[in-house]
Amino acid sequence: MRVSVIGGSTVSSDEYELARRVGECLAQRGHAVVCGGLGGVMEAVCRGARDGRESTASPGAGGHTIGILPGERRAAANEYVDTPIATGLGHARNAVVVMNGDAVIAIDGGGGTLSELGYGHVFDRPIAGLGTHQIESLDGIEHVATPEAAVDYVERA
Repeated sequence: MRVSVIGGSTVSSDEYELARRVGECLAQRGHAVVCGGLGGVMEAVCRGARDGRESTASPGAGGHTIGILPGERRAAANEYVDTPIATGLGHARNAVVVMNGDAVIAIDGGGGTLSELGYGHVFDRPIAGLGTHQIESLDGIEHVATPEAAVDYVERA
C-alpha cells in the first residue's frame, strides 16, 4: 500500500522523531511512502522509511519513498527520497500528494497540512492524525497517539 504522510516543513526534534518512527513502521510493514519531498516531516518520514527497509529481514519489501515536489527541480528533494517527482505546481501539488496514497497519516502541520487534510476528505482517504489539526466539522480523521497506532488504523481502513 502507498501511504501519503503529510505535515509541517518546520518541526521540533520531537515531531521529527515521531515522523521518522512513522516512516520506519511503514517500511517494516511493507508500505511505500508518498510525501511532499522536502524538509521537516517529509524528510523525517523518508529517513525513517529508509531506516525501516534496511532493518527488515527482506530488504526492498517496503519503504520506497516518493517525493511530490512543488518546484521544477527533482534535485530539490531531500536526500532520503527515492523517486522525486517535480511538478512546478507550488502548493497545488498538495492534491497530488494525497491523491497518490491509499491512506493519509498527518503529523503536526500548518496551512499546507490543513489543505492536504481537506484533499484527504475530498478523495475519501482514511486519515490518521498524530498531533495534527482538530477539525470538528470534518469527519474522518482518526486521532491516534503513536506511530504504530497510525499505521494500524490506515491498514484497517
